[in-house]
Amino acid sequence: MQTFQYTKAANVDKALAAANGAKFIAGGTTLVDLMKLHVEQPSGLVDINLLPLDKIEKLPDGGLRIGAMVRNSDLAWNDDVKNNYAVLSQALLSGASPQLRNMATTGGNLLQRVRCAYFREPSAGTPGGYGCNKRTPGTGCAAMEGFNRTHAVLGTSDACIATHPSDMCVAMAALEAVIHVEGPKGKRTIPISDFHKLPGNTPHIENALEPGELITHVDLPKPIAGAKSVYLKLRDRASYEFALASCAAVVKVEGGHIRYARVAMGGVGTKPWRSHEAETALVGKAANAETFRHAAEAALAGAKPHKDNAFKVELAKRCVVRTLKMATATA
Repeated sequence: MQTFQYTKAANVDKALAAANGAKFIAGGTTLVDLMKLHVEQPSGLVDINLLPLDKIEKLPDGGLRIGAMVRNSDLAWNDDVKNNYAVLSQALLSGASPQLRNMATTGGNLLQRVRCAYFREPSAGTPGGYGCNKRTPGTGCAAMEGFNRTHAVLGTSDACIATHPSDMCVAMAALEAVIHVEGPKGKRTIPISDFHKLPGNTPHIENALEPGELITHVDLPKPIAGAKSVYLKLRDRASYEFALASCAAVVKVEGGHIRYARVAMGGVGTKPWRSHEAETALVGKAANAETFRHAAEAALAGAKPHKDNAFKVELAKRCVVRTLKMATATA
């Protein structure tokens, strides 16, 4: 790890003023690891743990505001979240370990970087090292012909096939969260659908943040009356493991037919993968196994598997079907 300048900010204004060329650090559950691997090499760290952004508050319109510094454990066990946004609580509790959830923050989770072994290899993107376009644009993607069992099948490009790792972000995609940021140019909002970027020809650009911008909070819209939400995660082991495939669904059924549906997938996309195709296949249809399978087929129609991860296509379809069955089951 290279040397860096450390600053502790007392408020948002001071954090932004100190951000020139530096990285913000909160729980550090991802950033510190990447610094040790020389993936991240910031000239400075701005500690934002004193910022008053650790509250979960009801909004006047019935929605929920989540501060960027809210720890994952606190968010998962919050009564409003458990009762009205169950999919988010379930997603958070399926991720990492209790110790990491006690440290990790909402803002940090949104900014998780990929778990690709080639990206995290210290020599990646250097002469003689593995090619990694995220590390050094133009050096190639070693995962294309290398070991790619855990890599993405949706949203990939010739430059990158790394999978987005977050569980929380998949749930927030299904909930249509809105991210609030503040920076040198002032305040702005970013729908979560626009926050994470597809790799395209620029896989090193992973999100919509501009230099010096800080996530301050996330807003969730008012819960859909009568809807049920579920998160299902399929993985190699029962804990402390990333998804091979996951699904977040928010579904409302009336008279045996689906009146509202939001579906997002994890473990298979280069970003948290909202499936408008699955939603279109669901709304207005009978809530039955045939409808669920049609929705799953639509969700994975554009999949582009590689040599080691073709199994993910069928696995993800079954994950979608199972999640929809759970979300539409009567008590």
